[in-house]
Amino acid sequence: LPTTRLVLERVPNTLLLSGAALGLAVIAALPLGIASAVRRYSVVDYAATVTAFLGVSIPVFWLGIMFIIIFSVHLRWLPSAGMVTAGEPFRYSDLLRHLIMPAAVLSTFPTAQLARYTRSSMVEVVAQDYIRTARAKGLAEIAVLGRHAFRNALIPVVTVLGVIVPRLLGGTVITESIFAWPGLGRLAVDSAITRDYPVIMGITMFVAVLVILGNLAADLAYVALDPRIKLE
Repeated sequence: LPTTRLVLERVPNTLLLSGAALGLAVIAALPLGIASAVRRYSVVDYAATVTAFLGVSIPVFWLGIMFIIIFSVHLRWLPSAGMVTAGEPFRYSDLLRHLIMPAAVLSTFPTAQLARYTRSSMVEVVAQDYIRTARAKGLAEIAVLGRHAFRNALIPVVTVLGVIVPRLLGGTVITESIFAWPGLGRLAVDSAITRDYPVIMGITMFVAVLVILGNLAADLAYVALDPRIKLE
């Protein structure tokens, strides 16, 4: 098969897995980082810090194997491999069950990284004079944090998101291999084993394009978040 066709056939699968992992990371990391910043040096802050360090430190391959042993072998809650159950008609519920474990494993590192950056950015913004002024005017705390602090704290977080996207694609190599997910990562491993260099070059070029698009999207998001930043 042509290299372009091989790569494009796997792209939707990898984008689905990476998108689900990124969505989980954002949903979990932003509230965790905000709570950690607002309640500094509390039990919540220490628990979030420990959780973030564990998320950064635990190897993806070890965590994936543990997930399979616990949730697939022992509890039998989730399937351990593939995108759909072989021999059965396609169902979105079946796809979702196959997606949960690899997406959760792939999201651990970006969740930890985003949570720490969100905390650091929020701590810096909350200490600014305009936040103290907003509180002095009698605004509710949720309005101060949501309307004034969080939006300004998002700019460094968006920068990190632009870096995380290519890292997610790199992490799919291990995750897809563990869970037999038919995406670009598994195709890259199979191509490396068989020394199919054109396919490897095609995957590398596609990932490079995604890195550029991710950085471009982050730059465009700056303008939406901060009107002071204008495009020349």
